[in-house]
Amino acid sequence: MIEIKTINKNEYDIWYSLWQDYLVFYKSSLTDNIAKNNWKRFHDPDQPLIALGAYFNGSLIGFVHYIFHKTNWDLNDTCYLQDLYVDLSIRGNGAGRSLIEAVFSDAKAKGSPAVYWLTEENNNNARKLYDKITGLSGFVHYNKSLI
Repeated sequence: MIEIKTINKNEYDIWYSLWQDYLVFYKSSLTDNIAKNNWKRFHDPDQPLIALGAYFNGSLIGFVHYIFHKTNWDLNDTCYLQDLYVDLSIRGNGAGRSLIEAVFSDAKAKGSPAVYWLTEENNNNARKLYDKITGLSGFVHYNKSLI
């Protein structure tokens, strides 16, 4: 059975390993300093960043990171689901969907008008799940790197 809950502060090493797998999947790399800073922000109640974990038989097998932020389209903060990852060796057990549903539940409780997220166009496995949950927004995403 999958359990979704806040990732405990003492689980950094397990989360970090999953985070690295996630970055490899997206052919990205970030410094350890960024990972450590993310971890601190996840556990700082004054930060809008939230990290939940998916646990299978008590072991952390996946995570979701999400952010509440202001929007010009509503009085309440909207929610951006930024990162979602489940260990490749244990996918297909509902962990990904459970993580997404937990974000929906939190966002609804906080009065958010919507939850939105992005994925690569060719991430077919993720898109199969997302297409079961909602439809495409119809918007095209642009990104200009400034680094």
